[in-house]
Amino acid sequence: MVKDISDFQNVFFIGVAGVGMSAIAQYLKGIGKNVSGSDRYFHPNEINKTKEQLEAEGIKCFLQDGSGIDESTELVVVSTAIEDTVYEVQKAREYNIPVIKRSELLSLIAKSKKTIAVAGTSGKSTTSAMLFQILADAGLDPSIITGAGLTRIIKEGKIGNAAVGKGKWLIIEADESDGSVVQYEPEIGVLLNIDKDHQEINELIEIFTIFKNNTQGLFIVNQSNTLAKTLSENSEIDFGFEVENAKYTVTDFKQNGFELSFRILGQPFLMNSVGRHSAENAAAAVAVANQIGIDMKICADSLEHYEGIYRRHQILGQKNGVWVIDDYAHNPAKCAASIKACQPLAEKVVAWFQPHGYKPTRFLRQDFVDEISDALRPQDEIWMSEIFYAGGTAVKDISANDLIEDITAKGKNAYFVEHREELLDKIRPHLDENTVLLLMGARDPSLEEFSKNLYQKL
Repeated sequence: MVKDISDFQNVFFIGVAGVGMSAIAQYLKGIGKNVSGSDRYFHPNEINKTKEQLEAEGIKCFLQDGSGIDESTELVVVSTAIEDTVYEVQKAREYNIPVIKRSELLSLIAKSKKTIAVAGTSGKSTTSAMLFQILADAGLDPSIITGAGLTRIIKEGKIGNAAVGKGKWLIIEADESDGSVVQYEPEIGVLLNIDKDHQEINELIEIFTIFKNNTQGLFIVNQSNTLAKTLSENSEIDFGFEVENAKYTVTDFKQNGFELSFRILGQPFLMNSVGRHSAENAAAAVAVANQIGIDMKICADSLEHYEGIYRRHQILGQKNGVWVIDDYAHNPAKCAASIKACQPLAEKVVAWFQPHGYKPTRFLRQDFVDEISDALRPQDEIWMSEIFYAGGTAVKDISANDLIEDITAKGKNAYFVEHREELLDKIRPHLDENTVLLLMGARDPSLEEFSKNLYQKL
């Protein structure tokens, strides 16, 4: 049984191209482990960018046919999407190789460092990236394992979702979607928000309460979020957006195009970003940084040069008066926040969304309808294409068109285009000058290419 990261040297990842798996694989390689892996998206004689980036880091990549696992393999790691029926899992069992989930391994890694775990149903990747930048600019040389690529790391030709520093701090995302957040015992725990996403609210509160109780030191929460603030221990270390009962609260917030200005504890901040949620995430990062001894001015100077993360309000460009923005928003609160963040940029926002999975769409149907409807101005529009299906035994008893019909019934401008390849032709007459075209969706690996192609053809 593997109980410590010193208990193994040769590790194999099944599904290594996944964003969560590739991050841990790169981290382990960075601390000197022998790392290899396979993925169902790796095919013979076919270029795969993630595979190339992993191999450039010294991580051996194999087809998902079992060829990468042998007697020398000491540990096999699987994501929640990998079932026991997968041949490689069965082969590992035959060789009596321990098989553990990604979250279990991340928990072991977290115990080896002073860890800051960022939790919540929205904003984990952004807040982690901001905090990483502040700690790096403060000379603390932190490490990070996250769910999205940081632009500053991507510029080095890397995937961007992991970095190994020589300092004592490690920043991780604590994910509630699979319940793994309860496995971590961080030095500092951060709770950004609690909104209905993968579970019912009472289940989420139970999970985040365990996370709070497992946190060894500071537990910092968002006083702006109704449910999160119920778990607050000390408002003198909490953050928020224009609230009185949080030390690190955002005040004097303004958005001018793609620039945000605000203050925290009187310190002026400037950031190239959009939306109040971005300032809220910044306040979370600043709260943590200041609590571990980083001066507020260093925080402000650092965030002024923050370059963002992959597919989080990523600006693809402007054509014919239309700004095109690609975003990872995929739950009701995120979609609504994303739409609102774009509204100061133009007279009209035309948003497109591809829901992910039949079960989560069914579970969140009313929340999607209510949140998106409330976010839309009279001139704004929401478009959807059919639900992304990743395979498996899902019951296909709901369509994205059901959501569109519900939103239309609320008097909003809502349209359904079943096949997203037809989107541009249908949407083009709706794209006036001074419009933002916002593309939203997650967990479909082809979305990045789809967004870029659509922008090129605009």
